[in-house]
Amino acid sequence: MVKLGKLAKRYRIEDGEGFRLKDWDPGDTAWLDDKLVAEEALADSVAQLAEMQDKLYAQDHWSVLLIFQAMDAAGKDSTIKHVMSGINPQGCQVTAFKQPSAEELDHDFMWRTTRHLPERGRIGIFNRSYYEEVLVVRVHSGVLGNQRIPPKLVTKKIWKERYEDIGAFERYLARNGTLVLKFFLNVSREEQKKRFLDRLNEPEKHWKFQPSDVAERQLWPDYMKAYEEMIRATSAPHAPWHVIPADNKWFTRLAVAAAIVDAMDGLDLAYPKVEPGISEKLQAARAALENE
Repeated sequence: MVKLGKLAKRYRIEDGEGFRLKDWDPGDTAWLDDKLVAEEALADSVAQLAEMQDKLYAQDHWSVLLIFQAMDAAGKDSTIKHVMSGINPQGCQVTAFKQPSAEELDHDFMWRTTRHLPERGRIGIFNRSYYEEVLVVRVHSGVLGNQRIPPKLVTKKIWKERYEDIGAFERYLARNGTLVLKFFLNVSREEQKKRFLDRLNEPEKHWKFQPSDVAERQLWPDYMKAYEEMIRATSAPHAPWHVIPADNKWFTRLAVAAAIVDAMDGLDLAYPKVEPGISEKLQAARAALENE
């Protein structure tokens, strides 16, 4: 039997002090070595998530924000697809953030994501997020220059300032009833290469590959440094990072599901209780229907 709580805690980071990415194995599968057992556990987790989401929607107190960040080909799309497969579409919204538009560049760096925050009772999923602002923007220095920020505000402290702004924002969300869970799908460079080659060798996957993917791959060390500093600076008990091994997709999906189930289990979700006096009205409605 897979102990989801234990699995979730294995990859959760609430305090990033001393975090080193090299200490986290992309190929780790915890104590699991049976793919079929993991898939059965995932199916159970998906069923639990469906029930939790139903209560979340009915209770209408909490909202849930799931943030996914990763290098290309780490499996963000497929993880979201499989883990959230049992969720009622009316209670879940997925937003993928790509290159900013001209309108988005005319606002502060949090603006475009803030507009898509989930309302109470719903699960919001960010496929990439405001964290791109301390990842892609940091690795590609020219991007920052296109953001039209007053030059005197672009100092050597800008990344530290953005970490602080993100931390304050996530604390604000938590204080207003949003459960924030962040996932870094930790794929190895070797596995990424394999998946890129699979895309190139299979015509039906050509659409997934962009020539720029190879160029980005050459910046791997810079990205790993950026991810490491990001996780170190923005992990918190109210907005933890989960460094999920991503070399085995079957395990990635289970680990993500386990983390979500474990966290939502702490929200004390329940269906609303019927107010006094309503029971009699319900009984009367039942009688009227049965007597038609």
